[in-house]
Amino acid sequence: MIAKIWKKALLFILLIACLFNIVIKIVHKNSLNQELESSAQYIQQQEAENKIIK
Repeated sequence: MIAKIWKKALLFILLIACLFNIVIKIVHKNSLNQELESSAQYIQQQEAENKIIK
């Protein structure tokens, strides 16, 4: 009897945690354009550093 209650309670907590995680990811999602720009800047910076070292 107690095991069933704990199981339901833990499943409910797990469900809430998953929903919270999904909502946080949606709210803080960067746009594709921002991701591409930051990746391009990082690659350019790494290439510039490699040229200085060589």
